[in-house]
Amino acid sequence: MIKLRSKRLTRTLSKLGGSGNKSPPPPSPSPPPQNNIKWELRPGGMLVQKRDTSQDEPEGIITVRVSTVPHCHHISIQSTSTFGELKMILSLVTSLEPREQRILFRGKERDDEEYLHMVGVRDNDKVLLLEDPAIKEKKMLLSLVGSQPITPPCPPTISV
Repeated sequence: MIKLRSKRLTRTLSKLGGSGNKSPPPPSPSPPPQNNIKWELRPGGMLVQKRDTSQDEPEGIITVRVSTVPHCHHISIQSTSTFGELKMILSLVTSLEPREQRILFRGKERDDEEYLHMVGVRDNDKVLLLEDPAIKEKKMLLSLVGSQPITPPCPPTISV
């Protein structure tokens, strides 16, 4: 078996350009650090430096572009609202009940309890609104059944 020796990696002052008997100069006094850094706590519990939001936009209200297949709606809503509240506003505009709506943001369907700002919805972001396929199918079946007259399954056979 081979034994490997560890080498100490040290430099002497003579190799760095100074003589061996001089001590390094004391560090110059620096001004005390200023704590102007603002911190924020992310939803996952991570403490990070706060983002610079020096843009000329109010943080309270954002405009969301809601795209349905035939139309595009611009909805102004608070950034701390939920997707359920957005569905309530969209029900007034689109005449679809909130339970009939499916909202997609960044390729994922969002629940009613999720907050817009927690998911990452910002000003002028696009949200896709779809009608729930199961409810759409039920509506079509009801319209087909409602248009056909109801006839008895078989004529009566007993006559008096």
